Parts: sequence; C-alpha cells; structure tokens
Amino acid sequence: MSRPSTAPHPMAATTPAPGSFALWGDVAEPATLTVADLREGWRQHRAEVVFDCATEGPQHHTFVGPLLREVMAVARPGFDPARRKERSRFLLSVSGGDGHHAVLSWAEIDADFGNAPVLLATRMDHSELDTAGTQLVVPSDRCGARYVSAVTGIWIGVHRL
Repeated sequence: MSRPSTAPHPMAATTPAPGSFALWGDVAEPATLTVADLREGWRQHRAEVVFDCATEGPQHHTFVGPLLREVMAVARPGFDPARRKERSRFLLSVSGGDGHHAVLSWAEIDADFGNAPVLLATRMDHSELDTAGTQLVVPSDRCGARYVSAVTGIWIGVHRL
C-alpha cells in the first residue's frame, strides 16, 4: 500500500512561473507544465458548459483542453493502477493564482469509477490561456465553485487523519 510522501498543501515548495503549474505530492515524477505543454502533449477535448456563478449569474463558455486524469498520469501517482480500491483513496487538490482551491477525488475522474471529463483548459471561448494560465473545468458541476482559474499547482495524495 502506498503512503503520501508529502502532506496536503495548496502549493508546491516553489511557486511556478506565471502561466505554469506544478504536479506534486505522492508522485514518482513531479513536473511543472505550461499551457503550451498541455496543448502539445495530450489530446484536446471540448466542453460546452453552463454553470451558476454566485457573483455574475449563469455563465456560458466553451473550453478546450486535455483530461485531468491523462495529465496527472505523467507524474505517475503513487498507487498501483491495477488496484481499484487503492486508486479510490487518492485526492487531488487544485490551487489557483487567486488563492482559490478545489478538491476532487481520483475516483471521480477515473474511467473505472465516475469517469468525469474534468479538463485542464488551454482555451476558453476564443482565447488561448497561455498568459492567463490553465483553468480547471468540471463540466458536470451546476455551480462554478470548482472551476479554478490560473492553476498554480495540483497536489495528489491520500488524506491522512
């Protein structure tokens, strides 16, 4: 059974450069990626979404980007992919440049469980996000609270009590 190598924390030890983000936590290969990396290294998916924003009302956007689970695979999370119960214990904590955070479970995005098409967007509507940074997109959410702009880090690991 794997154990987390670091405690959950909203940011990696060093803050990545603007427009980039860190993958870290219980992983074999921590990484820092940019929006350009996301666009070039993974298949791009399209999501047309509508979500309720607490301050601005209904939002309608089209996002394009790779699936979160496919991007996280590059860091090689610290679980045995063949063991479903082990995978289901892992959490992802996503941090944004404005201090906003969201938490997802690996089971939520895993194809054997929830199979949610959560994206790390490289484009929003007609704008590339290279300068603004990638955005976490949770198409199944009715409210926009887990949409994280300008992602700076994604930690993965097991919550320890």
